[in-house]
Amino acid sequence: MQNRQVLFVKRPVGAVTPDVFELRDAAVPEPADGEVLVRNIYLSCDPYMRGQMGESGYSRGPFELGLPLPARVVGQVEKSRRDGFAEGDYVWGFLAWAHYSCQPADMPLWHVDPAHGPISHGISVLGMPGLTAYAGMLKYGKAQPGETVFVSAASGAVGSVAGQLGRIAGARVVGSAGSDAKVAHMKDVLRFDEAFNYKEMDIGAALDKHCPDGIDVYFDNVGGETLDAVLARLNEHARLPICGQISEYDVMNSADQYGIRNFPNLLRKHATVTGFSVRDNMDMFDEFVLRMAALMKSGDVVYTEDIVDGIENAPDAFIGMMRGENIGKRLVRVGEDPTLG
Repeated sequence: MQNRQVLFVKRPVGAVTPDVFELRDAAVPEPADGEVLVRNIYLSCDPYMRGQMGESGYSRGPFELGLPLPARVVGQVEKSRRDGFAEGDYVWGFLAWAHYSCQPADMPLWHVDPAHGPISHGISVLGMPGLTAYAGMLKYGKAQPGETVFVSAASGAVGSVAGQLGRIAGARVVGSAGSDAKVAHMKDVLRFDEAFNYKEMDIGAALDKHCPDGIDVYFDNVGGETLDAVLARLNEHARLPICGQISEYDVMNSADQYGIRNFPNLLRKHATVTGFSVRDNMDMFDEFVLRMAALMKSGDVVYTEDIVDGIENAPDAFIGMMRGENIGKRLVRVGEDPTLG
């Protein structure tokens, strides 16, 4: 058997281009004691990965050149030499863009329960993207009934869940995204109170129109100009969970990086800004999965996955995600999913 892999071979300057990646066929590894061989089924495309492609690694260490791209992956155990994992189990973990991954003894894996829904949800709404939204909106944002919540990149993997959790908490929810189709999705499917296309109108004017009473919670996925406009429109004791800065990743540490001007308003409004990582909230994972699965079953939360087929299409799928082509979570299916029947 051959193991097709997507290698990370070049650090991008600006936007990610196809030459950042390279396909390679290698032998399928044999697991040693404590290791688990996983047949990968779904690979994740996440904006944070762009930060780790740079030399600094942004908030984490940089990806190593010449190795398969690491990412969140759902798969099925092919062979196991670790207690607690058996052939046929569905799992997710930080594995690799490849057909097969051998998880070392010192790296964790988590079981995926097909009873909760599609196994792909293990790296989307019932995985770390969903937990990111859950912690950001409820633990750090503390959305309350009657407040105004604004979510940027609100049709994406994290923002779409964050906005719905704000709605469930009783807040008035406004979202932004980069196309009219995404605006329609937010209003018609996700049931946001208001939504707008930030490419069609000035961000400040859009916030004045859709958040006339100011902003109590801002779930930030984009940073830059949008964050600056929000800072000028904060209510007293506003909370700002900072999840991502996708507008800045391609220009980080360059002259094109946006300079925030309205920072002093944080002091005037006694606001709280919390930069957070989902990895800091894994103690909430079991509680989160049960609650989110129940919300999905009841229809209070709905979720969209944008699935591209074929490992050879993973680079283009990632590049397209960074350009905002997807609605919901962008995944790449690289193997048969037996649960689909």
